[in-house]
Amino acid sequence: MLNRYTTGPKFQTTAQLIILNGKILYVQQINIKYYESFTIFVIEIIFFNLGKILSSISIRENIENGEINLSPFASKAKNSLGRKTAEENCDIRTVFQRDRDRIIHSNAFKRLKDKTQVFISPTGDHYITRLTHTLEVAQIARTISRALKLNEDLTEAISLGHDLGHTPFGHIGEDELNNLLPNGFTHAKQSYRIVEFLEKSGEGLNLTQEVKEGILNHSKPKGDFFDKKLPETLSLEAQVCRVSDAIAYLNHDLKDALRDGIITVEMMPKIVSSDLGTTHSERINTMVKDIISTSWSARGEMAEKNTKTKPKIQMSFKTRKALNIFRDYMFQEVYEPQDKSIEGKTARKIVNLLFVQLHKSPDKIKDIPLKKNHSITDYIAGMTDQFAIRMAKKLDSSITKPLERKY
Repeated sequence: MLNRYTTGPKFQTTAQLIILNGKILYVQQINIKYYESFTIFVIEIIFFNLGKILSSISIRENIENGEINLSPFASKAKNSLGRKTAEENCDIRTVFQRDRDRIIHSNAFKRLKDKTQVFISPTGDHYITRLTHTLEVAQIARTISRALKLNEDLTEAISLGHDLGHTPFGHIGEDELNNLLPNGFTHAKQSYRIVEFLEKSGEGLNLTQEVKEGILNHSKPKGDFFDKKLPETLSLEAQVCRVSDAIAYLNHDLKDALRDGIITVEMMPKIVSSDLGTTHSERINTMVKDIISTSWSARGEMAEKNTKTKPKIQMSFKTRKALNIFRDYMFQEVYEPQDKSIEGKTARKIVNLLFVQLHKSPDKIKDIPLKKNHSITDYIAGMTDQFAIRMAKKLDSSITKPLERKY
C-alpha cells in the first residue's frame, strides 16, 4: 500500500502481560511500523505463548524469591515450619500473609473493638480499645522490622493476633478468671487457644508455627521484661512484636490517663520526659529508634553474616532504664488504681457472677452457642464488655449499674 518514496520504517514496540490467577499466560508484543511522511501504519502483532515456560512462576514465589534481600536472621516464608495440617500454597500470598488475613477475618478479631484496654466503659470517643491497641502494635512492629530487614508479614500477623484471647474488661477480667480457674488463665494462652482450637466453629485457623509461637510468647512480666528468658526458637519478628506491644500500650494508656485526669504531666517521673520525650510521638520515636540502633546486628550485615549466634531485639541501657521506670509508674498510678475503682470492682463481680452461674446452672441462660472444643470459660473470655454486662444484668440487674453508660 506504500507507493511513495520513503527513508524506511521506524519501529515502536509495546508489550502487554496477560496474567490470570497470579500466573503469566502469555505476552502480547505489538510492533508498530510507521513512516514519517505517511499516516498509514503497518501493525505487526506477535503473541508469545509463554504458558509452558512461566506457568510455575507465581506472585507468591516472586515475593519469596525477594526474601533473599532480608536479613539472614529473618524468618523466610519459603522456609516456614509449616502448619499442623498441610495446605496447598496460594499463588498470590505467602504463608505469613495468609495467616495475617485469617486473623483479620476471624470473629475474635472483630470483637476486639468492643473490649476494654484500660478504662472500663468510658464515655469519651477517643479512648483506646483492644482493637486500636492491636493496630498500633502492628504499626510500630512493622516499622522496626522493616528497618532491621526482618519479615514484616510475620511481624504483622503476630501483632494482629497477639491479643485475640483478651477477656472483657481488660487485665481486670483476665485476673479474675485467673483467680477462678484451678490451672489459672492468661490471655496469651487464650489467644493461642483461639487460633488453634476455637475459631471457625472449633476447627481453628491452622496458622503457621512461627505465628502461633509469637502469639503465645508475647506477654511480659512486671519489672525488666528484657531479662526474661525466651524460647530459643522464638523468631526476631516475635521479639519485635513483644517489645512493640509495650511501647504501644505505655504511650496510649498514658494518653488516656491524662485525658481521664487521674494523673498529670507534672506527676510523671522526670526521667520519662528527659530520656524518652515530652510528647506522645517523641516517646515512641525515641524508643523505636533506640531499638533499631541497639539491635542493628539483626540486619546480618558485614561481620554479622558469618556469626552463628542469633542476635536479640534489645534496648540501650539508658532507654531501657527509662522504659522500666515509666512502666512501673503506670502500674502504680494507672493500672492498679483502675482495678480498685468502682468500675474495676464491678467488672470483677460481673466476671465472677457469669463464671459461677454458668457453671452452676447453664440452662439459666438459654441458647449458649458452645461449639466444638468450646468451654464456658472460652465463652466468657470471648465476650465483649457490653455483652458481658447485658448477660450479667439478666442474672442480677443491680450488679451492672456502675458500668451503664450515660450519654
